[in-house]
Amino acid sequence: MSKSVAEKLNKGITPQQFIDGMEKNKEAFQDWYNQFAWTDESDREFFESLNNRDDLRCLILMAEWCGDVIRNIPVVFRALENSGVPTEVLIMEEHLDTMEQFLTMGGRAVPIVIIADTGGHVLGQWGPRPKHVQEAMTAFKLENPDREAADYQDKLGLVRQEMGRRYGEGTGYHSVIVKELRDLLESF
Repeated sequence: MSKSVAEKLNKGITPQQFIDGMEKNKEAFQDWYNQFAWTDESDREFFESLNNRDDLRCLILMAEWCGDVIRNIPVVFRALENSGVPTEVLIMEEHLDTMEQFLTMGGRAVPIVIIADTGGHVLGQWGPRPKHVQEAMTAFKLENPDREAADYQDKLGLVRQEMGRRYGEGTGYHSVIVKELRDLLESF
């Protein structure tokens, strides 16, 4: 069954309203936003070329307390800001019905970038983090299905350290997100 977000179109807030309303992690979010730079001119041109399309909508499920939101969404905002694609933020806690449609391995993980057509039919999604970072969490979840296990939290801490290592220092991962978003958008 295909997913639809028709009832959520025009129900979110703007990226700027999200930033303005942040009470947690605002400075870190803005730092990542300000550090963004296009590393590939063809990527910048691709996102600008989306201005020629009026059939796409973007909804982003997220929460300001989430570290992956703080790292990744500034890149998504910057990539989309000159694209002409209408972009709305859905605060996860206010849109749990939508979150339930976009679980990651059965759990709530944000951010989830949802690309839909003008009727709300979901064309694709990205998130909660770049593939090479997510691979560590996917492997962990497969190897540790029992969340009640005595060593679960210790192992989770280790996988979070590994994910941080995979993000790396600085902004190198920004171009990975841009490429993954471009690949997604080029697929429809």
